[in-house]
Amino acid sequence: MGKGNSTLDYFILIGFDVSKDFQIFLFVVICIIYVVTIFTNILIITIIRSTISLHKPMYLFIGTFSFLEIWYPTATVPKFLSNLLTESKSISLPGCVAQCYFHFSLGATENFLLVAMAFDRYVAICYPLRYMLIMSHKRCTHLALGSWICGFLPFSVTLVQISRLHFCGPNKINHYYCDFAPLVTLSCSKIYTVEFYFFITATVLLLSCLLVVIVSYLCIMLAIIGMSSSSGRMKAFSTCASHLAVLTIFYGTAIFMFAKPTGRSSLDTNKVVSVFPSIVTPLLNPIIYTLRNKEIMHTLRRRTTSLGLLKQ
Repeated sequence: MGKGNSTLDYFILIGFDVSKDFQIFLFVVICIIYVVTIFTNILIITIIRSTISLHKPMYLFIGTFSFLEIWYPTATVPKFLSNLLTESKSISLPGCVAQCYFHFSLGATENFLLVAMAFDRYVAICYPLRYMLIMSHKRCTHLALGSWICGFLPFSVTLVQISRLHFCGPNKINHYYCDFAPLVTLSCSKIYTVEFYFFITATVLLLSCLLVVIVSYLCIMLAIIGMSSSSGRMKAFSTCASHLAVLTIFYGTAIFMFAKPTGRSSLDTNKVVSVFPSIVTPLLNPIIYTLRNKEIMHTLRRRTTSLGLLKQ
């Protein structure tokens, strides 16, 4: 199709085709999850920043990860919650393009941040005596900042490409947020270039980061196997357990969504599956790191006890 004479001003986010009562139920459940997610991640950031003993490389990454998990669901969840209670379910064209950009850029940032955390665990286990020298505060800051830059920069080109597309109708997006595939398929412009660039960018980012993570953990496994002490092996594995759990959730979901076939049924499946990384995972990740981290739990219990004594 060629370009139309005008571009639509807004889109309709179809969301989930369910009854009004179930929409209210979804609103309550998702709202609770979102509020708890924000509170939990802010709590972790506050504990890490206010506790001198936690001013270590690993906790700098955990704090940065928690900061990311505040903004990742915020890119899509508030609008989703609003649409569950309204009839229009509309979003402006600039708002839709911005939502798409921030959603994928924040997801890419999480990808790079997980790689930085894998490198941190690799150094901690394979080079324990040189850990503080290699993972200096300056280097950790550069890795964390670099994760954000590398996450947002590649999709800036996609942002410009989508902004130049013409949308002549229809204007109904088969999703609860402005996902890339259901958005660009509504364009009456040629979308081969933007689809090709997005596919290449997403593929390179996902697979290259996954490769680095796999190599890092292969080296970690070899180092653990080579340890003479069973207690040392258990301690080394314990330091990686939380990160491995988060990696499994992230890459498992990402690969499933990325490798699925195309078509309308695929868009419907993607809409359901995307609830997990966009809404559920940002809540699970801080819980995984907190419950399995003795230092954070000890600090949290100590702070809670101190508050209890103050009230008495």
